[in-house]
Amino acid sequence: MNHKEQITFFGSTDSRGKKIKFGIKSEDRTKHTYVIGKTGMGKSTLLENMAIQDIQNGEGLAFIDPHGSTAEKLLEYIPEERIQDVLYFAPFDLDYPISFNVMENVEADKRHLVANGLMSVFEKIWEDAWSARMAYILNNTILALLEYPDATLLGINRMLADKEYRKKIVENLKDPSVKSFWINEFGKYTERFAAEATPAIQNKVGQFTSNSLMRNIIGQPKSSFDLRDIMDTKKILLINLSKGRVGEGNVNLLGSMLITKIYLAAMSRADVSTAVKENLPNFYLYVDEFQSFANKSFADILSEARKYKLNLTIAHQYIEQMSEEVRDAVFGNVGTMISFRVGAIDAEVLEKEYAPTFIAEDLVNLGIFQMYLKLMIDGVSSKPFSATSLPPIEPTHSSFKEKVITFSREHYGKPRTLVEENIKRWHEPITPSPKAKPKSTTSDVAEKPVKKTESVIYNGNNVISKTNQYKKQFMHSASNTQKSLQNRNNIIPPFKQKYQQKQTEKTISLNRLKSENHIIQKKHKEPSKENRDELKKALASVMDNNNKKDLKTTQKDALKKTNGNIQSDETIINKTQDKKEIPENILRKMLNIDDKE
Repeated sequence: MNHKEQITFFGSTDSRGKKIKFGIKSEDRTKHTYVIGKTGMGKSTLLENMAIQDIQNGEGLAFIDPHGSTAEKLLEYIPEERIQDVLYFAPFDLDYPISFNVMENVEADKRHLVANGLMSVFEKIWEDAWSARMAYILNNTILALLEYPDATLLGINRMLADKEYRKKIVENLKDPSVKSFWINEFGKYTERFAAEATPAIQNKVGQFTSNSLMRNIIGQPKSSFDLRDIMDTKKILLINLSKGRVGEGNVNLLGSMLITKIYLAAMSRADVSTAVKENLPNFYLYVDEFQSFANKSFADILSEARKYKLNLTIAHQYIEQMSEEVRDAVFGNVGTMISFRVGAIDAEVLEKEYAPTFIAEDLVNLGIFQMYLKLMIDGVSSKPFSATSLPPIEPTHSSFKEKVITFSREHYGKPRTLVEENIKRWHEPITPSPKAKPKSTTSDVAEKPVKKTESVIYNGNNVISKTNQYKKQFMHSASNTQKSLQNRNNIIPPFKQKYQQKQTEKTISLNRLKSENHIIQKKHKEPSKENRDELKKALASVMDNNNKKDLKTTQKDALKKTNGNIQSDETIINKTQDKKEIPENILRKMLNIDDKE
């Protein structure tokens, strides 16, 4: 039988008093199948029968089960030859968590799809607390993380709280709009404004990231499985999202992310040539209670998925669970519609689909396993007819359930301790990268901080105390003549000269306080005969002046201010006294001159 002609059976109908089994062709399944009905009417059994036949026929499929019972039941129907084709994804398996990173390897032109999908599910989960500002910041956070390698959803809160991590992400950005937001808007938020804007996001996202069950799944940068490979190689992906074991919020988030990622994997098939695409296998996606995962982006999936051979079979309980946008997409895109017993409100809506054959009253009075449907046959929707769903299919072989679970844990899971250690390491603070050291130049001599108590030896001889005054002069001189400072010797001579001048002044001022025992005796050259008379007169004058009894009084009076000016000693000291000469022998003795005459 041609693959396109392969039939998946799910019901039986009366024909001339006989029960005739019927189903849907593979080609017609590309138009999608929609199932609605109250709890316990037979929806899950119909989905199970179709999925079991896909498994037995070697098809590739994914089954998202928010109850858990169907996923576990399907494990019983895995034949031995397909054990290694199965990935059993059970988030509640805490010892061997399977990683799933929705942000991994998203192409630039697909990032907005992931962002929109995540924003839609967040908006749905946090409907009561959603705001425009919250959406604006969160959307830019997700878009920024999608550009960074190995980013995960754990990065959302860290980017809002950790400046160093945020800096690293922003530096990597290529999208000008997103980068502008983080630099020109968020970067200029005051602390008060940021404290008001970000906690709402951190609180909501923290509900997922603080849960070890979710954190160990979404916090690993590398996903354990490649959805495109699963689709192309016809693998079996069974996703057990039991709300009782995982939590409703976690189920909604994981389910929505998985559907988005499956859709992106299907869209990536557009990259191959038409000839290759023709030979790609169909992949069947079953979603029970799909309203839990249906968001605004789900409408796009329904309208576009068939182009990439992704065939949906979706089921739920009542129409009001869907938003108006999703409802329009469902009724506008599905080819096969199956209705079990529904409530009065839903019956009024569905009556438009089945009239005039069936009316609302018929829809609310259906028995268990009874259904009305419009079946897609060779690309054309049939007239409405009644049927009964098939009973559960009996297993044809012994169960390999435990082997399937063991294989999945070993090949797709990681030990919990290893996962938590990696996440702990990721949370470690980022050390700011040290600034590059400037190359050493001769100006470093001038720029080095100087302490007043330090001394430095220049040329191995002179010890110069670095006083505050000299430091300023040295810094000023060095900064203005940086190019000429080839070595320290270039700057020392003028500095040394000034220092020596200061030291000389200091010595002269202190010599008056030194005792005679500390005066350094110096040898003087013998004065010439021509100068001897002048020396006598000079010394006699000094001695005569020093012997004046009123010298101190005269000097004090000389320091008095007259009209704001200080009079000098020379203008006041009486110079009229007679000058006396000193005998030559005394002069020679004082000058330490030998008698050579």
